[in-house]
Amino acid sequence: METMANSEAEMDYEEIYTASNTLDASAIFHTIYDVVGFVLYMHQQIPSTVQDMSVEFDAMHSEYKELEMALETQVKASFRRKHVSKMRDLKVGIKRLDKFMNSLLNIQTAIKIVINEVPSIDGVVLALGASPLRPQHIYVLNYSHEIAVSEVADDFARTKAVDGLSRKAIRTLISKGVGSVTYPGPVKLFVLIKAPSSFNQPMHFLPKRDFRYNRKVVPLGLLFKCRNRDQEVAAPTSEDLIWFQCRHVIKGLALNTTPEE
Repeated sequence: METMANSEAEMDYEEIYTASNTLDASAIFHTIYDVVGFVLYMHQQIPSTVQDMSVEFDAMHSEYKELEMALETQVKASFRRKHVSKMRDLKVGIKRLDKFMNSLLNIQTAIKIVINEVPSIDGVVLALGASPLRPQHIYVLNYSHEIAVSEVADDFARTKAVDGLSRKAIRTLISKGVGSVTYPGPVKLFVLIKAPSSFNQPMHFLPKRDFRYNRKVVPLGLLFKCRNRDQEVAAPTSEDLIWFQCRHVIKGLALNTTPEE
């Protein structure tokens, strides 16, 4: 059985540098979340980007409410049939996306909790496959211990610097061929985070101690490092760090792959 520790020597690491004042709690959150969405899209687990799907989901909800309100004041039978049919189609679309969008929201919440409670993020693993023990792909995000995150980062606002760093990470993944190998049908994306053993959020995370997987998969790693950091932040000792698996699992959507006639 292979462990993350043993596989680090084989890991295909790419270093991503940024200015020391840009790699804060917000940047850490958005790089993790953006890579999650990118991995899902590139491995054909979702039909479009997470951003486009969020817009589509909100638009369907808004249109459904508008049709519902219009239906209350309309008595013409042909009008009502048309509206009821459209509402039925929208309801099917909303139901199809609802579980996926809730999973994304839960993942966002869980990541924000970790960043707010852990002074330095040691590592994040995204495991795509049937289970974390049998992944088809492993992606590792490591953040330099020179990074100091804010004690509380309630807004996690996006900035131009954050967007630029995310674009660097995405371009790096593209250059490494992410998505060149895909698998038919929906698979699951698991998120694991290495944090001090004292970290306790049972609603969102389960302690996994040593993360192990039994597939011969070489992890692809991104290492985020600061330039011009004047003061280093002490990192927890390795004995204090264990892996925590997020309870929230994202399952890919079944895409329509029927060839056009």
